[in-house]
Amino acid sequence: MTDIQPHAEPVKPRSLLWYKDAVIYQLHIKAFADANADGIGDFPGLIAKLPYLKELGASAVWLLPFYPSPLRDDGYDIADYKEIHSSYGTMADFHAFVKPPTNSNCV
Repeated sequence: MTDIQPHAEPVKPRSLLWYKDAVIYQLHIKAFADANADGIGDFPGLIAKLPYLKELGASAVWLLPFYPSPLRDDGYDIADYKEIHSSYGTMADFHAFVKPPTNSNCV
């Protein structure tokens, strides 16, 4: 039988309940901000607007589906859970979005 070692530092109970005081801004990528002027919102546009969301008081962003989809159900009919819908950007754009912020101007 293997001994299970506890974490070096205990998890703070307050950090597990962060959402209780959070302001969560829900958005659909395609309708939020368009960085390449094709008429469809994208991850680069969202990244550019993060300071704006912070100014609004948002502490988290909840995204509607952004995976490839035939779009018969507004994106909820997901065709591939491991990719980004090409209209919204690339996997690199998504990674840039989820990368931890390097300054306090980001959500």
